[in-house]
Amino acid sequence: MSAESEPTLSAAPATGLDEETATRLLRNGRLEVAGRLVEATNMTLYCSIRHAGLSAACVYKPVRGERPLWDFPDGTLAAREVAAYEVSAAIGWRIVPPTVYRDGPFGPGMCQLWVDTDPEIDLMVLIRSRHPSLRRMAVFDAVVNNADRKGGHLLPLADGHIYGVDHGVSFSAEDKLRTVLWQWRGKPLSREAMNVLTRLERDLEEGRLGNRLRELLTSHEVEATWARVRRLLDTGLHPMPSKDWPAIPWPPI
Repeated sequence: MSAESEPTLSAAPATGLDEETATRLLRNGRLEVAGRLVEATNMTLYCSIRHAGLSAACVYKPVRGERPLWDFPDGTLAAREVAAYEVSAAIGWRIVPPTVYRDGPFGPGMCQLWVDTDPEIDLMVLIRSRHPSLRRMAVFDAVVNNADRKGGHLLPLADGHIYGVDHGVSFSAEDKLRTVLWQWRGKPLSREAMNVLTRLERDLEEGRLGNRLRELLTSHEVEATWARVRRLLDTGLHPMPSKDWPAIPWPPI
């Protein structure tokens, strides 16, 4: 099957800070906790961050606030969130907002740039759409083996871009893909996706990304990530839901 074409989307930052500046601010800035996002499963703190005349809002998830899970090693969710950002940055699709691993008021954890969403967008309508940003996200989720792509983990912006967040249960070496984005199941990957995956495979095997992910994940998990990319390239298709694992997270929103 031949790869499909796909519209070109803007790569301009949507938060007012370019990624390099935002990442530097997150890494070096002073964190001040303003409140807690009580609906989150794990401890998720809304913070302000300031450095060198710059300021922004961010989300800080300390490792000590992570709830133990039966299928992921304890204390690894923050690193998985950072690994998801590293893959996003390597792909160049701006799927994950700038994210770093750093120390904070409650110890080390993940720190991610806060993104203001468009409140007029209906998530139930969005997740059933064929928005090109969602198609890119479906490819990304297949690469990182995202086990929890809920509708509430989509952050639609007023300019049309869509971010994805909450990637703590990603990168398992076992197939665990659960998502609300099955619109393209079994369909040919776009030409853009095939080109990106080809570049990603090289970067995982020989480049910076593979080395960076080995700092955040186990070697087995990095090898499994490379194998997922290789499988997507070999089939040229979006994956189908697993028969051995629930295809949709609960709740879906």
